[in-house]
Amino acid sequence: MNEKTIIENIQNGDTLALSKAITLCESTLEMEQKIAQNIIEALSEKNGNSIRIGVTGVPGVGKSTFINSFGKMLTSKGKKVAVLAIDPTSEKTQGSILGDKSRMDELATDKNAFIRPSPTGGTLGGVANKSRENIILCEAAGFDVILIETVGVGQSETTVSNLVDFFLLLMLAGAGDELQGIKRGIMEMADAILINKADGDNVQKAKNAMLQYKSALHLFPALQNGWTPQVNTCSALEKIGLKEIWETIEKHNSQMRANGFFTENRKEQNNFWLHRQIKEELGNKKYAQLETSGVLKRLEEKLLNKKATIYQLLEDL
Repeated sequence: MNEKTIIENIQNGDTLALSKAITLCESTLEMEQKIAQNIIEALSEKNGNSIRIGVTGVPGVGKSTFINSFGKMLTSKGKKVAVLAIDPTSEKTQGSILGDKSRMDELATDKNAFIRPSPTGGTLGGVANKSRENIILCEAAGFDVILIETVGVGQSETTVSNLVDFFLLLMLAGAGDELQGIKRGIMEMADAILINKADGDNVQKAKNAMLQYKSALHLFPALQNGWTPQVNTCSALEKIGLKEIWETIEKHNSQMRANGFFTENRKEQNNFWLHRQIKEELGNKKYAQLETSGVLKRLEEKLLNKKATIYQLLEDL
């Protein structure tokens, strides 16, 4: 499958071509990286009106089960759902299990869903090194909702907020960590907190945890975008509370688009990834030189005015 065919097939919604393009993006071979960059540049403006949702939380909170149930609910509403599940890479063997897809059995067989597990490749912050590029590819393939499931490293998992429009934090009740989980950083970035596994004997514990988190959020400064973070309970296993969280996401999306923050947020995210990739490609020393000489500011202006893509700016440098 050549470059042109991959681009055309992705735009026609072909998930085989989409998978091939993601594999090229994640390749470390220089030749394949160049092909991937050409594909990304050709498709970077084809993102339509999709919404990007980050799902994070400690290991065992039920992220995969939640995404399986939540994704099925969305496809039943006629949405096309892409899931980018990030799996940690072993420092010892450099391998990843990539087993998230097996835990999303219902969604994995849904014709309106696409699930792609990816290794972090040693990248910190709970996301893979090429998560941004993978999102662009999924949007170009016509997916309405992009769900990014992070590795589950907890409070340090904040990089995902620079990829998404809505940041959902899943928490557990009755695990003894209700107040321990309330930390600056990840808590401040959450647009909604969802207490999962609110079923059986755990319903009252989940309600108590919800009240604790609501009280704690009052201690944090108001978000710049004017949104008030929501706290609720759900049971991914029994499919309770899923409709309500989607209504919250839609309400957030409408509010952000109305006040202009949606577009502003995406611009800031582009800047974040421009800075990050320059650091990786050219090293921190070169980055510091660009910052002090004022070149970096000019690169930002070119990017925001759509005069060049990140890859073109890197090539010029």
